Amino acid sequence: MVVRVPSSSAPPRSRLRVLLASGAAALALAAGSVVPGMPLGAAPQQAQAADSGNKTLTVAVAQSVDSLSPFLAQKLLSTSVSRLMYDFLTNYDAKDNHAIPGLATKWEPSADKLTWTYTIRSDSKWSDGQQATAEDAAWTFNKMMDDEAAAQANGSFVTNFKKVTAPSPTKLVIELKEPQATMAALDVPIVPKHVWEKVGDFSKFNNDTKFPVVGNGPFILTDYKVDQYVKLKANPDFWRGKPKFDELVFKTYKDQDAAVAALRKGEVSFVAGSPALTPAQANSLKGDKNIKVNEGPGRRFYALATNPGAQTKDGKKFGNGNKALLDQKVRQALFLSIDRETIIDKVFQGHAVEGKGYIPPRFSAYAWEPSAGQALDYDPDKAAKLLDEAGYKLKGDQRVGKDGKPLDLRILCHATDPNDKAVGKYLKEWWGKLGIGLKVDCLDDVSVPWYAGEYDLAFDGWSVNPDPDFVLGIHTCAALPTKAKASATTDNFICDKKYDELYKKQLAEYDPAKRADLVGQMQSWLYDSGYMNVMAYPNAVEAYRTDQIKSITTMPEAAGNIYGQDGYWSWWSAVPASGNGGSQGDSSGSSTGVIIGIVVAVVVLAGGGFLISRRRRTTADDRE
Repeated sequence: MVVRVPSSSAPPRSRLRVLLASGAAALALAAGSVVPGMPLGAAPQQAQAADSGNKTLTVAVAQSVDSLSPFLAQKLLSTSVSRLMYDFLTNYDAKDNHAIPGLATKWEPSADKLTWTYTIRSDSKWSDGQQATAEDAAWTFNKMMDDEAAAQANGSFVTNFKKVTAPSPTKLVIELKEPQATMAALDVPIVPKHVWEKVGDFSKFNNDTKFPVVGNGPFILTDYKVDQYVKLKANPDFWRGKPKFDELVFKTYKDQDAAVAALRKGEVSFVAGSPALTPAQANSLKGDKNIKVNEGPGRRFYALATNPGAQTKDGKKFGNGNKALLDQKVRQALFLSIDRETIIDKVFQGHAVEGKGYIPPRFSAYAWEPSAGQALDYDPDKAAKLLDEAGYKLKGDQRVGKDGKPLDLRILCHATDPNDKAVGKYLKEWWGKLGIGLKVDCLDDVSVPWYAGEYDLAFDGWSVNPDPDFVLGIHTCAALPTKAKASATTDNFICDKKYDELYKKQLAEYDPAKRADLVGQMQSWLYDSGYMNVMAYPNAVEAYRTDQIKSITTMPEAAGNIYGQDGYWSWWSAVPASGNGGSQGDSSGSSTGVIIGIVVAVVVLAGGGFLISRRRRTTADDRE
């Protein structure tokens, strides 16, 4: 899925942060700044680590790291780590997602909106002591513009850039080819020029060989071992303030029941699930003392992606996707035979909303629904008729094409996601009744066949940002790979002239209502095409120990998620439960209500092997 969850990730290719949830980026001329609260002090917590009394917050996750390079990272876990390591120009407010200062304290466009000027803060420095400046930001963007390898994860942000300069240490100027409505939502980690200019091949550098890694975010990466752990420590010089925990551990459990058991025993502080806790897991925890289950509307969609025929940017075909799926009638027939209500009731057991448009309803400014006449609701009889019209007639109990070959399909399934497996069983049943064979291939890493175009369908999903530009951009022709089987930002090889024209228009549209209409037209095209069938919008269902974590910020604050946020608020704000480390925050009424303290983050992942750059196609959330 970008999972790509690939879910990220953009990621997290996720990854666009936006000016405002409405997309009125150009209107945020000054930033200011209401920023999360900065409490006065932080007392120690009872350590979870077996050593030295450090305050440790351990997070159990299902996902592995694809790369620790912010130029390559796409899985949600990887992009979340990048957010902890490096500051972005702007950030999202945890309360309502509006743009607030990051490395930039202010941003403003020229009258023609073709030049944006950012004021870079003077109180941010790299962990090696050097000052973070506009030159670092200019170098980061220019590298992405000039080096295709450096544009792998976030290149869509700079394709419209004409020139980027740093006239002074505190002034960054970005000149555009055309107006761009996402200029306060450039979800790109800014890296230190004096470190990264020494890197040779960006396609092979995973930022995992020399520690500590120089950064300017709330945490500093201190160690990493593939599928074992990623360790970060609190940055005492982070301009927004130090976190309260001394260590934060994201520990990977391929078996989520084992992760839940570890939470019960106090071996971990928090469990995220894969990509969320199952209803049974969540229900089993609700009665436990000192454990709180957090549930809120999710930012992910859960979908079926169809292989439209893998191809490179220059039109070279590759892969072995079933040619039957090149017929829109066949694609729509498949989706007409999916009972979404059953999936919501039986698989998610009510912990999800039925899928309709591409953007989750949590982001109301861009959410879209098909009209009554357009909707591909559950209708097996209509599906059978479409298959007949496409030339796939029933021969006995099997659909057979004009070439005499049976209609047999394959679907990529994420082995760590119980939802994929459960839905796969229903699909075999529903499509079997239509005479369609289905093989469900559940793999630990679906990225290899996915990149190679060696699949017919795949369980897919992305974590969507308040601004939808990134998740829309992964379906453009520009996102296709330059070489067959190479890593790229494309989700499932879609390339269509009409869709690309709509994408270009929405990117340049500053009027929120007009832009939302264009985004709706893009979602309508995706829906009708049959290439993307959004089945559900899963809730974020996660749990943590209240005897280890006294308080932690959700996003949005009113009812949101903790893991996989559009920012670092949860881990940065977490307050230890024991000792006298309670909140002593200021009373300024900060927008996120978070508290500052001291932290060291440790991310631990299970398994072993060689870290390779690959896209985040894991069922846990994807690119941010």
